[in-house]
Amino acid sequence: MTESSSQPTDFKPGDIVQLKSGGPAMTVVAVGGEGVHCLWYAELSDEVKTSTLPAISLESITILDDEDNDDDEDDDDSRGKKRDGKKKRHGDG
Repeated sequence: MTESSSQPTDFKPGDIVQLKSGGPAMTVVAVGGEGVHCLWYAELSDEVKTSTLPAISLESITILDDEDNDDDEDDDDSRGKKRDGKKKRHGDG
């Protein structure tokens, strides 16, 4: 299998990356001969973690704002309450 040219292996500090196999979003802190030094927040342990990983194992990702939830909140504000008098919640179908 060959690496796609659309997946850069040269990262710079501040880039947001993820393991190609999945996992949390990580921030590139430094890039050196040993690999890409990354930092991320581990929710389960409530800790900031760090590791140096091979560039070939990473891909750049883009974090999008949670626009769907923002839109729902805007809808709540503009429409007020539902017919039954209860405010709309994200889980209400």
